[in-house]
Amino acid sequence: MRMKLTVLGATGQTGQQLVQQALQQGHSVTAVVRNPSKLTVQHDNLKVVEANIFSADSLKGHFKEQDAVMSCLGFPASIFSAVTGYTLSMHAMVSAMQEAKVNRLITMTSWYTDPNSGAQSPFMIRFLLLPMIRSVLTNMFQMEQFLQKTNDINWTVVRPPGLKNLPVSTQEILTHEGYYVPDSSGIPVGGAVARGDVARYMLSLLNSSDWIKKGVAITTK
Repeated sequence: MRMKLTVLGATGQTGQQLVQQALQQGHSVTAVVRNPSKLTVQHDNLKVVEANIFSADSLKGHFKEQDAVMSCLGFPASIFSAVTGYTLSMHAMVSAMQEAKVNRLITMTSWYTDPNSGAQSPFMIRFLLLPMIRSVLTNMFQMEQFLQKTNDINWTVVRPPGLKNLPVSTQEILTHEGYYVPDSSGIPVGGAVARGDVARYMLSLLNSSDWIKKGVAITTK
């Protein structure tokens, strides 16, 4: 089913994969960007627009008559201050969606956003990686909590683990409702996922109601 999609974070590495695959599937894409020159894709069904991702007024015109909003926005970790980009942009997105009367949202966060969810993770992840990116994970978690209180948006949060700069593959995607994908004993299983496969999974949700108003952890088999 061909749809009209607005994509935020379209110039990022996952966002570019999402835009390319959406166009290949026959969707019409409005890419909301800060710097249009960073998006090198050209297509008859692609419209590239500049907007302020933190302003509902700036976004709402680009959401009108769209079937879904998809976000691959990312913000860097900070040691000295809190990360706020995820919550601030999501507040603007949801407000703009409500005004534009669009109610399907698919966005991306990460494994281990819940501060207690990394207890079973490997030593290096638990004691080295997670503390380094905790400012990002904390704000992602705050964004997820905000969405849980949003009644009129059919949101889905896709949680991949680490990301690899690789194109789409045919690998099977494993899913779990939670903050990581566990094996039979509850231990996290799976490593970094190709950005192309994250985009593939996000697009597959457009024709599915399985994960409406839920967060889904993914990895590849």
